[in-house]
Amino acid sequence: MKRRDFCVSALAAGIATTLPDRHAFALAAADVADLAAVTSKGAQTTLEGAAVRELADSMRGNLLMSGEHGYDHARAVWNGMIDRKPALIARCEGASDVSHAMTFARERNLLVAVRGGGHSISGKAVCNGGLMIDLSSMNSVRADLTTRTARADGGCLEGHIDHEAAMLHLATTGGVVSHTGAGGLTLGGGFGRLCRKYAMACDNFIGADIVTVDGQLRHVSDEENAELMWALRGGGSNFGVVTALEYKLHQQDPMVVAGDINFAWKDARDALMFYAEHGDDMPDELNLNVILVTVPEVGRIVSFEAIWCGDPAKADAALRPLRNVATPIADTVAAVPYAKFQKRGDNSNRHGARLYMKSSFVNDFTPELVDEVLEVHRESPIYAIYFMQSGGAVNRKASADTAFPHRSAHSNMMLWNQWHDLESEAERETRIAEVRSDWARLKKFTHGYYVNLNEEDAARTHANYGENYERLVKVKKKYDPTNLMHMNANIDPTG
Repeated sequence: MKRRDFCVSALAAGIATTLPDRHAFALAAADVADLAAVTSKGAQTTLEGAAVRELADSMRGNLLMSGEHGYDHARAVWNGMIDRKPALIARCEGASDVSHAMTFARERNLLVAVRGGGHSISGKAVCNGGLMIDLSSMNSVRADLTTRTARADGGCLEGHIDHEAAMLHLATTGGVVSHTGAGGLTLGGGFGRLCRKYAMACDNFIGADIVTVDGQLRHVSDEENAELMWALRGGGSNFGVVTALEYKLHQQDPMVVAGDINFAWKDARDALMFYAEHGDDMPDELNLNVILVTVPEVGRIVSFEAIWCGDPAKADAALRPLRNVATPIADTVAAVPYAKFQKRGDNSNRHGARLYMKSSFVNDFTPELVDEVLEVHRESPIYAIYFMQSGGAVNRKASADTAFPHRSAHSNMMLWNQWHDLESEAERETRIAEVRSDWARLKKFTHGYYVNLNEEDAARTHANYGENYERLVKVKKKYDPTNLMHMNANIDPTG
């Protein structure tokens, strides 16, 4: 099917499925009252009911406000600690809806948040008093075996791409939880279990459709609007709303060799020193993410999540050095479908989880860091220290090749408390304080931060992008000179 025909048929299907709800809203919108709202600068403003009704009538998707059916569901994001109430939620069905919503926000200098998968830990996908542009209904994927590419709508989840690619014996780097939004993950860089072999998600990101702040829909690639394409590879949502992403896919057997190799706490230092000393010289096909965690009825352990995406016959040889560090207390490594393995953390990271995290990159995984990590770690079922491995193809890119600059990292270190039960304000503050206190001891071993996980001030964002920052500022000035898109690791257009 030609791309134009595919898009037209998808558009027709979208109209058919959204007309009933759309029409119901339009009738209700006849009596819309003026709404209190918040501007991009945090000031109070009023949205005229007639303008809200006009926006609703311009959209195929639904426009929701407080009290409307579906409003509370739409404003809920992954991190259960986030409880924000937008004045309006534009549930977009296509790029045209996004354009209308963006124009509405720009003309009123309205606070804007963009939701793809809603996984932003710090809650940037939703705002108080502004306009939430919700892409979650835009979630179709088309993988092409001939070109080895995939085109994914801006609201697609990582699992959507994994599923369609696997059918064709193809894959690309995605995150480690399948219900993570592909757009947000990619625009921030995009670590995943295949990144040592195929580089990061942003490195496999070859084109996009984006609605910029002026309401225009632009296609970007290395040949078209190339400087904006460069900025999107790690610059986040600073430049507009990405309504479609195009990815390079790689030939990949749907089956991989993967699982956990766990060591008792008494062997923790030896296991971490192995990781420190051999992380850089492991085969690209091997990815090891490490978690220090407390397991009920077992106690504290060091768990290596291993995935081998190469020749299955070579997996045992690649993993033998790790298994020889000490006698594992558990070893679940076996052949498994990659798309299934990508879902293994979905339940423990289900929507509504409450999470507080600190993270930064580690360049030098030193014995001093190992000792400090072992001293800091708390024996608690909700507490973990996690290392997401970098290296391989990730590190062979130059820092200026993409907006994402951290190409020399050994791993990304994360420290968190995560729980699912409701808590009192005092309990929540205690859990947050634990992470902050422990991070104060570990921070000296790190540099920079992964923008998909952190909310930082402007000074740290400037330093985080390093020599890439000034180039990002130039792109920001061109496409968002008033900084309307600032619920992100923000690039200040004034420098």
